Amino acid sequence: MMQENVRPIAPVGISGLEPQAPPTGMPIFELVKPTDLFVDPAYQRNISEKGSRQIRRIIEGFDWVKFKPPICAYADCDGQTILKVLDGQHTAIAAASNPHIDLIPVMIVEADSTIAQAKAFIGQNTDRLGVTTLQLHQAALAAADEDAQTLELVCSRAGVKVLKTTNAYTGTGVRQTIAIKQIEALISRRGPKLAREILEVLASAERGPLTAPQIKAVELLLTDAEYCEKIAVEDLTEAIVDLLFTAEDEAKIFAATHKVQFWKALAITWFRKCKKRRQLTKQAA
Repeated sequence: MMQENVRPIAPVGISGLEPQAPPTGMPIFELVKPTDLFVDPAYQRNISEKGSRQIRRIIEGFDWVKFKPPICAYADCDGQTILKVLDGQHTAIAAASNPHIDLIPVMIVEADSTIAQAKAFIGQNTDRLGVTTLQLHQAALAAADEDAQTLELVCSRAGVKVLKTTNAYTGTGVRQTIAIKQIEALISRRGPKLAREILEVLASAERGPLTAPQIKAVELLLTDAEYCEKIAVEDLTEAIVDLLFTAEDEAKIFAATHKVQFWKALAITWFRKCKKRRQLTKQAA
């Protein structure tokens, strides 16, 4: 007799939807040695300290009931066919490290090119916690995503380097950034040309690392009529250089006392330091 709290899987209404026929074949399952699997750094991250802790937890608590098969794809590598892990490298590494595990089941999908594999990685991880925006951006680059390529080009032309991981800063992080979401939004709002000009202000001021509040502050100063009509770009760059790190300390105090967002307080702090066009006009007269 069926329990009352058990319910069958039933379809939902699809009125107004256009169901897609699968563009690839149905996945297959195979048992493989975890050490026979490979990872492509073009779209897969290196193992961080947090990832290492996760792997150790999986090793100590390995249970087939909790096991989620890694998703893999066949690929050609120097004339040999190998299995690349698209999702689940932590699980695969934990299995390879556990002396009680010889074989694991993996799900194999159709994705024979690096671009197709990178797209599959994005699809598997877009809505998952723990996969960072930086990792998805690198995967999107490997998948030849136009928006990701535009972002890289805008940053490159502005003299800004987008880092691959959060711990990849070199030196003081000057002209380096991990503020992917903010730059994406900036390009979407202002277009590539103005986005580049905004990033150039911070790059020219030798700021680093470039943060989301800094980018939003410069955007406000260069686009809002209340500010942009009163200052010149070179004077804003000079003000940022002059204030250096004290600007952010002053902005924190201003934000707290005036109940405004930090990035806006930072913009106001820089604006106050800038030479004003009206002052320059009066001096010239």
